[in-house]
Amino acid sequence: MKLDDLKHAQRERLIFLDRCLTWRGMANRKDLIDRFGISTAQAALDFRVYLGLAHSSPPTYDPVRKTYIAASEHEALAPSGLTEAFAILTSDDEDTPSSALPRPERKADQRTIAFLHQAIRSGKAVHVRYTSMSSGADDGQWIAPTRFTSDGESVHVRAHSFKHGEYRNYLPIRIDPDSSFEEKLIDKPLPEDVDWNTRAIIWLRPKTGLSEEQAKVVRREFGFEGEWLRIETRRALEFFFDRRWGLDTVGARLERAKTDYEPI
Repeated sequence: MKLDDLKHAQRERLIFLDRCLTWRGMANRKDLIDRFGISTAQAALDFRVYLGLAHSSPPTYDPVRKTYIAASEHEALAPSGLTEAFAILTSDDEDTPSSALPRPERKADQRTIAFLHQAIRSGKAVHVRYTSMSSGADDGQWIAPTRFTSDGESVHVRAHSFKHGEYRNYLPIRIDPDSSFEEKLIDKPLPEDVDWNTRAIIWLRPKTGLSEEQAKVVRREFGFEGEWLRIETRRALEFFFDRRWGLDTVGARLERAKTDYEPI
């Protein structure tokens, strides 16, 4: 039996159990009961299944602490990062502020999203009024949406702008919900979205000016396996990558060593 062979609910419980052992070094039935509201019998069954899957480095039971302790050579069944494991490391009181900063809630008009999606599916252009943070509101323009994209924080729509004669990334929230959303057939093929169809291979290194020890810590923090860290994205998303990773901010810990481009 493998983890993927389990039904979804039990697989999620075992992944949680695995993360407890990986990041806390211990786990017990109460962890499962408190998190998922299951019975003691089900928790015991989950542990038996987990022990069967983790046969190469199973945890051992400590009768004094009444908990399972991860083996020194513990191997995670479902590898995860510290960000994913954060929830199992905290025990927030619901009556106090959370240990995590609140994330901004990215809102969008559902009707606008539906119009954009339908235009993508039908291959049509749609008329919208858009407010740019650089040039302000326009009187309306025709765009040909091609796909939705994400920068990890916000959802964007990739579209060819007939007004600007190029592909751009639009934030749906900046589209006026009172736009006409009039559709029209595109009378000739759209130009190739070169930036979307170009792979950007970004090579990162610790920021110039860091001490040897600081650079060593940065390499460990970001999981370097050599001198440089290789990141792959699309050329059309490079702007969002730089902003998300804070490459151009004061106190940045990373910088580009070079960028290679190749067609996808």
